[in-house]
Amino acid sequence: GDFILVSDTQSDASFLIHHFLSFYLRARCKVCFVGLVQSFSHYSAIGQRLGVSLTQAKEKGQLIFLEGLKESLSILIPQESTAESQAMDFLRDPTFGLRSLYEFVRSSVNSPGGGEEGAEEWGPPVLLVDDVSVLLSLGVSAGAVLDFSHYCRATVCSQLQGNMVMLVRCLGEEVEDDGSDEGSEWLLKGLTHQCSLTLNVQGLPTGYCRDIHGQVEVCWRRRQGDGQHTQKKLFQYKVHDKGASFFARGTSSAVL
Repeated sequence: GDFILVSDTQSDASFLIHHFLSFYLRARCKVCFVGLVQSFSHYSAIGQRLGVSLTQAKEKGQLIFLEGLKESLSILIPQESTAESQAMDFLRDPTFGLRSLYEFVRSSVNSPGGGEEGAEEWGPPVLLVDDVSVLLSLGVSAGAVLDFSHYCRATVCSQLQGNMVMLVRCLGEEVEDDGSDEGSEWLLKGLTHQCSLTLNVQGLPTGYCRDIHGQVEVCWRRRQGDGQHTQKKLFQYKVHDKGASFFARGTSSAVL
């Protein structure tokens, strides 16, 4: 399986998360989605525009969704009426690490599609995380996040031959001046070392354009006998209501 890392620099790469989510659901893969930045209704509304129903996928057992915002609230402001999940237990003590979140992922990707007789069979599992940078803001160290992604990759990609997609946000070069090794830049470097494909979404160097919203640098990493080989390509993109279109630089209809 492949570990795909989506990153953005002074841009917004969330449209790629929605693309991968709808793509894997259409491909009938079992999807575990750890959503840490938006509510389920947000992802569901965009999914409907892309032609997939997240609610139906949840009911069928194809999609297992962890709503980080709601789970965090139930831990920070406990209420007797709400059932508590242990996936976000690290909020009580971030130094403990992300073992509880990993156990949630492991049980989700290993669980069958449905417990009933005649339940649908799903394809290889997929883990989506939007986005791991939030974990740093919640007090988790970059080292613990890298350990989490390493164990998830071993389980999902190696053991179960599935795929993994993570989004990490990079604040830019300004944060490097403080000399901290625990920031988003350090996390990005560590995740880049682990993954097999990186998609870095960037703004246009020439500034705003109505017909071209930005560019994506695609970098493949393949291990061969004499070491690791990388291949890079740069594409431009435009986001639509029902997806996005990609094209080589200079080939947009606005240019030609």
